[in-house]
Amino acid sequence: MKVTSSIFFASLLLCFASCSSSDDNEEKDMEKPVIEESQDPNKANPIPCQIYNRGDVIPFRYVFTDNDELGNFNIEIHNNFDHHTHGTASVDCPLDEKKKPVNPWVYNQDYPIPSGLKTYEAKTEIQIPKDIDPGDYHFMIRVTDKAGWQQIAAISIKVK
Repeated sequence: MKVTSSIFFASLLLCFASCSSSDDNEEKDMEKPVIEESQDPNKANPIPCQIYNRGDVIPFRYVFTDNDELGNFNIEIHNNFDHHTHGTASVDCPLDEKKKPVNPWVYNQDYPIPSGLKTYEAKTEIQIPKDIDPGDYHFMIRVTDKAGWQQIAAISIKVK
């Protein structure tokens, strides 16, 4: 009885050990996507410290790349009236005095990236409402690849 049980459990263990998923043989994506940064508004927009007027349109232009496959991107815009940071800014911009928001601009939109792409030129137009509080804002860009890795860029802009 002990021998039969031992053979059964050994066979069962061997069966489980020999089974493997196809994912085990594939190389896993361990790299974050890249947001191509440029201080040239002809290559990337918006760039740090740009000033816009209420009612203007922000022409969003950025290139995203990934070693394997891109997923989607998100744009979020929120006020920086309290002078907080996100730790990704490459440039310090002059800030207005701190203030309490009354009617701040809040924007948050997801955008798809077509399947199978390693490089994507993102372009969209973002309308600035006419009735928002003027002042300092953060323009947040988030790009996520198919594996779930995310890259973030926080760009300081001003709305007059």
